[in-house]
Amino acid sequence: MKKIWQLWIVTALAAILLTACGQEEHGEDHATPETEAGQEASQFPLTIKDVTDNEITLEEAPKAIVSMIPSNTEILYALGLEEKVVGVSDYDNYPEEVASKEKIGGQEFNVEKIISLNPDLVLAHESGLGVGDAGIKQLRDAGINVYVVKTAVNFEEVYDTMATIGQATGMTKESEEMVQTMKDEVATIQEKASTIKEKKKVFTEVSPAPEIYTAGNNTFMNEMIEMLNAENIASDQEGWIMMDPEEIVKRNPDVIVTTYGNYVPNAAEQVLTREGFGTVTAVKNKAVIDVDADTTSRQGPRLTEGLLELAKAIHPEVFSE
Repeated sequence: MKKIWQLWIVTALAAILLTACGQEEHGEDHATPETEAGQEASQFPLTIKDVTDNEITLEEAPKAIVSMIPSNTEILYALGLEEKVVGVSDYDNYPEEVASKEKIGGQEFNVEKIISLNPDLVLAHESGLGVGDAGIKQLRDAGINVYVVKTAVNFEEVYDTMATIGQATGMTKESEEMVQTMKDEVATIQEKASTIKEKKKVFTEVSPAPEIYTAGNNTFMNEMIEMLNAENIASDQEGWIMMDPEEIVKRNPDVIVTTYGNYVPNAAEQVLTREGFGTVTAVKNKAVIDVDADTTSRQGPRLTEGLLELAKAIHPEVFSE
């Protein structure tokens, strides 16, 4: 049983690591000719450098794309490129249509399968480096353009990722519109949260006992909590860390948010009935809420949905429908 939980934790934390990359703008001030599906032709050929300092040159907008992580896939679909996506990871589950796409594996991906799909572009991810280095080299040696997307740690870096993927696929205008929509949605949520006078203390639980992991500083969850005018009780620590139950009780959060309800039945109930947690304010007030792990951690266009869901969990008195 312990091995199953360890595998789940590794998988969950790997899924939490997602996307971003800085970009330089290319193009002219005059109107740009377009190809099919609104793709801009004038920006090609295009040379871009990824997080590994590897440069790729795209002679034209890719016609066949393999996405190696769910966040990249969601961005591609949001840009209207679903017909161009020929392969996705085993973890992809949104939108539902990805179920019909060819699967290329997880962090240990199938190099031969990817090559057989004859992609113009493979979107890899920084979180897969180390395990995937040898496979990425094989793909590059086979003449395939592999772009490794940088791991994003905040909304701004996600916006950069979207802009870069939009640029690489000839969908610059669409990516700009997508980013602006997200920024507007975030601003609306933050404006509402700014009316809250007293900050609540929040604990996020991304894996259950006995190995309770949480989000510290420089994580998406920490940024989202701060956006919502609340305090993350683990913000004095860096990254994703394991926290002792006694320390959680000592820090006494007002709200506990779990993110593993898709995998563990009755996630909130497990916390409410956890031994030794009876004195915690969140437990006494039954302020233990499970939120969707994908929308609150997957660095793609649904992040604002996740931010709103988290807002409702922390501040139901303000964000309740």
